[in-house]
Amino acid sequence: MKKILALTMAAAMSLTLFACGGGNNNNSGGASSKNDAFSTNQSAVSSSAQDGDSSKYGSFTTVEPGKLHMSTNAAFPPYEMTTDAGGFEGIDVEVAAAIADKLGLELVVDDMGFDAALTAVQTGQSDIAMAGITVNEDRLLVMDFSNSYATGVQVVIVKEDSPIQTVDDLASANMIGTQRATTGYIYCSDTPENGGYGEDHVIAYETGALAVMALVNGQVDAVVIDNEPAKAYVAANEGLKILDTEFAVEDYAIGFAKGNTDLLNAVNTAMAELIDEGIFQQIVDKYITAE
Repeated sequence: MKKILALTMAAAMSLTLFACGGGNNNNSGGASSKNDAFSTNQSAVSSSAQDGDSSKYGSFTTVEPGKLHMSTNAAFPPYEMTTDAGGFEGIDVEVAAAIADKLGLELVVDDMGFDAALTAVQTGQSDIAMAGITVNEDRLLVMDFSNSYATGVQVVIVKEDSPIQTVDDLASANMIGTQRATTGYIYCSDTPENGGYGEDHVIAYETGALAVMALVNGQVDAVVIDNEPAKAYVAANEGLKILDTEFAVEDYAIGFAKGNTDLLNAVNTAMAELIDEGIFQQIVDKYITAE
């Protein structure tokens, strides 16, 4: 729609995720949780792959010895969400765990707000950020990104009897709900001259679920959010629907601290192996099935 940067990558690295499946009973792929605040003064330590050909991954540093800290917002199904037992699951969680395993590390999931997840990796509190993160011009100024691993589609949720029936009708909405700091918020809060609706017509919520609840309660007229969690929210809330027209199409990638090239290259190598080995697709198929 605007400000979306296409990532140059091999065709094998491109993946479009389609319809949501019932994967909520899967385990977290070996990920562990960390509920207390992660110390901001932890020093980086040298890590290398402990199995296989370590020369493939080179030398890199992580914020904690033997661990790969992933900052995320675990309220974005099917990419990342919490389990009934208090753990984490989802596509991003299992992919990150598989990457960590290849690098000889243990994945630690640090759950926080979406905006905080981006800040954590920028300030060295986490090694990677995965939360359905879109690569755009503003984020490229403060973060580096891996090769894209998925294509996300932003859609619009409305009530079934809403006068908003197309994306063009959003211009007549009094209030639009989004999740804070997401591209949906960026697009919608931009000025009308740039294709947005202005900050006065947008309310940012801490999670997508809160934005949808505001729609159910009549506090907003529509919600702009990624297609996959949108399907889950609509299925869980009677009387809602997703408009047929896509709002925006964007690439998802893993976020890194600016200049952390060694770890970025190691992760890109590990991700390429997961795709070549079919492991990546197996993870996706647990959570999403084609319609």
